Amino acid sequence: MSLKGKIISGYLVIGLIYALYSWLFSSIYSHAGFFYNLGRGLMWPAAMFPALGAFIGGVVLVIIAGAYALSRR
Repeated sequence: MSLKGKIISGYLVIGLIYALYSWLFSSIYSHAGFFYNLGRGLMWPAAMFPALGAFIGGVVLVIIAGAYALSRR
């Protein structure tokens, strides 16, 4: 297995563990379904580090604005 595969596998395993923890033991998100928590688990860096979530949102906003500006030409 390549290094890229190991990194992606590790990311997904951490996301699954985070989703299971949120679904089973969290007092805030345990009422939500498993797939909701799985979605949060796949974005675990943004959920665990709120500043990183704001940064990711800013990058997505810049990409969308750039795509819109380029499509108007």
